[in-house]
Amino acid sequence: MRRASVSIPSNVAEGFNRFHNKEYRQLLYVALGSCAELETQVEITTDLQYLERKDRDRLIEKLDYETRMLRNLIKKL
Repeated sequence: MRRASVSIPSNVAEGFNRFHNKEYRQLLYVALGSCAELETQVEITTDLQYLERKDRDRLIEKLDYETRMLRNLIKKL
């Protein structure tokens, strides 16, 4: 989970420093993939009862927000 969560802003930053929007967009898609990976891991930890439902809901809400921001940024490129 830590690796996926660090991957999201890392890919955004790497893409931002590329010279072409095509490369930036590709790395934003990688960041979206990391969001999906993290969401899956949150669901699994909830199913295994490592995470309470209220904490799961809070994390999923934050991930949904992050995903919407990434998708909107991709649309603007």
